[in-house]
Amino acid sequence: MNNDPVSDMIIQLKNAQMAGRLLVTVSFSNFKLAIAELLKQEGYLKSITKKGKKVKKFLELELASGAGAKIITDVKRISKPSRRMYHRAAEVKPVRQGYGLAVYSTPNGVLTDKAARAAKVGGEILFQLY
Repeated sequence: MNNDPVSDMIIQLKNAQMAGRLLVTVSFSNFKLAIAELLKQEGYLKSITKKGKKVKKFLELELASGAGAKIITDVKRISKPSRRMYHRAAEVKPVRQGYGLAVYSTPNGVLTDKAARAAKVGGEILFQLY
């Protein structure tokens, strides 16, 4: 049974990056798709492919590689099913002096810490990535 699908997805991405693999397959959900699109926009993923039919849908994520690609060295899950963490707009800070990335679930959708500060919105901090 999968209790925390977001955590499973980000750990699979980190482990694949460390093992030198380029493709990661995760089960499909709209929330995971939104997170994957955000990671693609930030340069951590090269492509996202939705495959399967009806109940058996999954996402095939291709990690970015080559010169200039951002590499996932570590992830930290902040808000968990057992303990949700929320930040107000004033509490949204850069991760590792701006070299990392924090992902927030806000009323405006899934946003990075930089986009949340620009939009002056807070929300649930999902994870940090660096």
